[in-house]
Amino acid sequence: MWQQSQLLFLACLVLSSGSADKFRDDEEEDGCTLMDALPYMAVGGAALMYAGPALLASLGFQPTGIAAKSMGSSLMSWSAISSGGGVPAGGVVATLQSLGAQAGSVAWGSVGSKLGYAAHQNFICGKKQKSKKQ
Repeated sequence: MWQQSQLLFLACLVLSSGSADKFRDDEEEDGCTLMDALPYMAVGGAALMYAGPALLASLGFQPTGIAAKSMGSSLMSWSAISSGGGVPAGGVVATLQSLGAQAGSVAWGSVGSKLGYAAHQNFICGKKQKSKKQ
């Protein structure tokens, strides 16, 4: 319920982003402000919140543990052999398992929104800046 209210809040911000034009300076008309990136952040957060756990579950990192005969179990075996008999805490396998156990959590949404912001800054703003230089 709390996550749905967050998404609803982000959707309201996206829909009201047109009214934020009065807060912009003349120098920020290039479309690279936080309000311009907000739709990308909302889509990235929602997509990763739902698709991230499904992707990890398909690799074998499930909320109940690592599935037998999966990519996750192979990685766990490789990690245990390479570290001398145990899976190191904070390693790749441990991190993926903890993310797999947090299906649909706020952490997934946070990572997705950061990726959405980075995509906006690198692809949308980067193209606009390149076209200004030419």
